[in-house]
Amino acid sequence: MAHQSDLISKNIEQYLKEHENKEILRFITCGSVDDGKSTLIGRLLYDSKMIFEDQLAAIEQDSKKSGTTGDKIDLALLVDGLASEREQGITIDVAYRFFSTEKRKFIIADTPGHEQYTRNMATGASTADVAIILIDARQGILTQTKRHSYIASLLGIKNLIVAINKMDLVDFSQDVFENIKKDYNEIIEYLPHNEDLNIQFIPISALDGDNILTNSPKAPWYKDKPLMELLDSTEIHKKESKSFRLPVQYVVRPHLNFRGFSGTIASGSISVGDEITVLPSKKTSRVKSIVSNDIKDLRPIGKDETVETIQTAFAPMATTITLEDEIDISRGDMIVKSSDIPKVSNHLSAMVVWMDEQPLSLNQNYVIKRATSVLNGTFNAIDFKKNINTFEEVSTDKLELNDIAKVTLSLDREIAADPYHENRYTGSFIIIDKYTNATVGAGMIISSVEGFAQLAQEQREYTQAEIELNAYIRKNFPEWECKEILG
Repeated sequence: MAHQSDLISKNIEQYLKEHENKEILRFITCGSVDDGKSTLIGRLLYDSKMIFEDQLAAIEQDSKKSGTTGDKIDLALLVDGLASEREQGITIDVAYRFFSTEKRKFIIADTPGHEQYTRNMATGASTADVAIILIDARQGILTQTKRHSYIASLLGIKNLIVAINKMDLVDFSQDVFENIKKDYNEIIEYLPHNEDLNIQFIPISALDGDNILTNSPKAPWYKDKPLMELLDSTEIHKKESKSFRLPVQYVVRPHLNFRGFSGTIASGSISVGDEITVLPSKKTSRVKSIVSNDIKDLRPIGKDETVETIQTAFAPMATTITLEDEIDISRGDMIVKSSDIPKVSNHLSAMVVWMDEQPLSLNQNYVIKRATSVLNGTFNAIDFKKNINTFEEVSTDKLELNDIAKVTLSLDREIAADPYHENRYTGSFIIIDKYTNATVGAGMIISSVEGFAQLAQEQREYTQAEIELNAYIRKNFPEWECKEILG
């Protein structure tokens, strides 16, 4: 840390050059209310010397007025920026902060612990590489600990650091630490994709800085790395799909001699000459060129295309490609390589986190936004809802705020259905209320549902036949006999 601050003061240009090439790690802090998430982030910022003197002075002043730590500086106030957060001593919205070490740059998302703000936690987890699950040493594992662990794993976070905080309030008891560790290990088998999880446990005091930057003499029994070293050395398990996916954002037509298809490459790479398929139409062509310069600078000169081109583009580049053939392509279509075509379907099986006070209703129309596609969708069935306390699968016909469930979804047109565990970007979607335009849920595609359309049609035909039979019986039989026949 000293090297960084010295370099900043003496040679800012050299520092910026070193900083530019550092690996970026994104992590979230999550857990139950008052576990110390904001305090931990404040401590990381403070210990990494990423606080300006005027910020520190302001925090010292605010600590006397709004702090919850007695005479000590309330480091949580560095993160809790909303006035209502400071007044109540809680975190409401996701707060993003940045700091760096000599090895890495970090983007931190401080997420709320209250159950009613679970949707904010899911938002912060969606892009994270590591989740720090905080547990109050006095409280042990609570429902929100389980909920946040489940959501973090469901959203594809492979690295979990279970930080048992406030160890200073239990005299750094090794027995307390080991008992909480044992309790947490018992829930791991219920977490999604648990076979891929890398879980590490650490006893800390975020308020006093024990086991944050260096190992604390108060816990001589803890022999592993302090938290900052864990963050510096944790391997980033990014399962990036090699499949080429380009969701088309818009069609570029600056003049008559140019027609390109723009978007941000979600995964994989593409080269000039590669054969591509457009989904859902399944039309094929080859890549004629990949444009590297700004489209707005294109100017027609005769029949020539005045563009600078490159041979290969890869994720996450924003790019424009042109094709050898004239194909009808529009926003929401997906361009893929012909050698690697995903399943195309309008019936999906998915996991959903419900984020609205108004319950999810079966067979009601919602707007589904996946990448650049905006579609109409209805939920045909809720296969089960997760009871977060017991991890049991519960039968239900509606979803309430913060419920997590497996559902069957029908769309008004087909899309390329990548499973979420294979591709985070093209395998996820948000659910929007058609009337309020509010985001009411987030979903992760599990798979396409083969044969669902046929089953739905058979169910409709069976229901219609049953209605017609009942009408025939009521028309041709006496009332007392109808009761016997129809029950």
